[in-house]
Amino acid sequence: MYKTLLTDLADNILTVMINRPDKLNALNKDVMSELGEVVEEIYTNKDIRSAIITGAGQRAFVAGADISEFLGLTSEQGRELSAKGSEIFFRIASSPKPIAAAVNGFALGGGCELAMACHFRLCVSTAKFGQPEAGLGLIPGYGGTQRLTQLVGRGRAIEIMLTGRMVEATEAHMMGLVNYIVMEPDELLTKTRELLSVINEKAPLAIARVIECANIAAGDGLAYSSGNSTHSTHRHGGASSSGGRTTNKADASWEPDPFGGEARPDDNSSSLPSGLPGARADGSGMKNGFTREQQAFGECFATMDMQEGANAFLAKRKPHFTGH
Repeated sequence: MYKTLLTDLADNILTVMINRPDKLNALNKDVMSELGEVVEEIYTNKDIRSAIITGAGQRAFVAGADISEFLGLTSEQGRELSAKGSEIFFRIASSPKPIAAAVNGFALGGGCELAMACHFRLCVSTAKFGQPEAGLGLIPGYGGTQRLTQLVGRGRAIEIMLTGRMVEATEAHMMGLVNYIVMEPDELLTKTRELLSVINEKAPLAIARVIECANIAAGDGLAYSSGNSTHSTHRHGGASSSGGRTTNKADASWEPDPFGGEARPDDNSSSLPSGLPGARADGSGMKNGFTREQQAFGECFATMDMQEGANAFLAKRKPHFTGH
C-alpha cells in the first residue's frame, strides 16, 4: 500500500493517482519515492499492459515540488535531488509499456516534467502547464529543459521557461505539448482508458520497440534491458544494475526480454540518448535510431506475436497477442 498514491488495476490498465489534494498534489520525498516504486510495478507486473498517471481532485495534476524541502540544501544535495528525480522520470519515459498522463488541472514545475516524461498527455480544458522555476532562482531539474524543448521547440521552450508563464490547454495542444483536450473533466480518465485500451490490443513486443526507437529519435529515455527485470538504472560505463545485481551488457547470455529489449551487446550502436554518460558522440537520432529500428524490426520476426498478427490479417480475424 502507498501513503501518497492511490492505485487501481482494471482491464490491464493501472491508474496511479497522486493523492495530496490539500497540497495540490505537490511532489515531496514520499511521493517521489512511491512513484519510483509504482514504476517498477509497471515494469514487472505482467498483468499491467499500460498505465495512467493523474492527480487527485479537479484543481491540480501536480502543481510543482514541495519547495519547503528545498530550503537549506547544499549544491551537492541539490544535484542529488535532481539526479534521483530524473532517474524516476527516465524510467517512466523508458517504460516498454505505455504510460499516459491524464492532466486534470495545474501541471507546473515538477508536475509539468512528470507529464512530459509520460509517453503522451490528455488534459482537461482548464489545465495549465508551466516551468516557473526561474522565478525561484532555479531551473527545471527533472528533465524539463530537455523534454519541453523536444516537444515544443527551442524558441518556445526557452520563452516559457524564462517568463515562467502558464500555458493554457488550447495553446498546449496547438504546440504539441498535449495530444488531446477533454472538455468534460469527468470524462478525462474514461477517454484516457479508451485510448490505452486500443493500444493494449496491439502486440506488446512491438509496442515496446516503437517506444524505444521513438525515444532514441527524441534523445529521451533509456533502452529497457533484458532478462529478469534487469534495467539500466545506472548509466556509467557498460553495466546496468537492478536490486543490487549487476549485469554486463556484453554478457553472452543476453536474450531479448519479453517486453521490448535493446540492441545485442555485439552491436556498435548505442540505445542511450546523446549527452548521457556512456552514449556515443553520435548517440541519439539519425544514425542510431535508424540502426536500432532495423534491429527491432528484425527481432519482431522471431516473435510469436508477429506470426499471430500476420496469420490473423490473412485470415481476416482479430489477432490475439500474448507478448511472446
